[in-house]
Amino acid sequence: MPSFALVDAHVHYYDPAQLDYPWLDNVPAIKGTYTPADFVTASRGVAVDKQVFVEVDVAPGQELAEARFVEGLARLEPRIQGIVASAAIERGDAVNAELDRLQDIGLLRGVRRLIQYHPAADYCLQPAFVEGVQQLGRRGLSFDICIRHGQLASATELVRRCPDVQFVLDHIAKPAIAAGLREPWWQQMHDIAALPNVVCKVTGVVTEADPQRWTLEQIRPYIEHSIECFGFDRVLFASDWPVLNLASAYPAWVAIMDELLGGCSASERQRFYRDNAIATYRL
Repeated sequence: MPSFALVDAHVHYYDPAQLDYPWLDNVPAIKGTYTPADFVTASRGVAVDKQVFVEVDVAPGQELAEARFVEGLARLEPRIQGIVASAAIERGDAVNAELDRLQDIGLLRGVRRLIQYHPAADYCLQPAFVEGVQQLGRRGLSFDICIRHGQLASATELVRRCPDVQFVLDHIAKPAIAAGLREPWWQQMHDIAALPNVVCKVTGVVTEADPQRWTLEQIRPYIEHSIECFGFDRVLFASDWPVLNLASAYPAWVAIMDELLGGCSASERQRFYRDNAIATYRL
């Protein structure tokens, strides 16, 4: 394990008694309530001193309520130091009223609007969606890109069209690890990494492999390629907990990353595990 405390740049908390999460009906293994106390139990043995909460796809209309719910959690759990909320980016500049309300929350650092569920590969290039993302740059907010690998080319073009926005690529763009496919993801990761206003979270990897049968050697090329493309100044450690529970335990995920970083310098490890997340999300 690292000899210093980590920053987890991607944690989810949810409580179906307070908010609605329709997608959880399809994932019974992680359907339930997950609180900061549960995180303490799950991460036992790993020092984590800062967290970034990322939205959990609540039912439409509950986005602000979710951000306020997490704001309340943060009053009791000071390690929650940033919130990436959901907002209706697809509404273009009409999203500004929603963003005004969200920015009343002091911990707001960015927005994520799920792209991965939309069948059209170019969904995020609709003019209104692009305009909505551009509004974030004007407010100093980042945008988390949550896509599947088939949408990576369009996401790259979105980044090009929004040069004033800080982008965070979630889950290394969810390559088809279980199927053993690399292209075109392999080349497209080079393409998006060539743009200076995007960083990459190294997470969600074991859940894109076979959650029950993945091996270190199966996931190693995808992780190493992501780090090679972005370099140690633009990769962030993250867990995606509790979705991580579908394929691994928290300490085991950290141990995997620690093994893969075994040949790295102390400075590279520090940037990956801490410094880049602190800078990206202004913690």
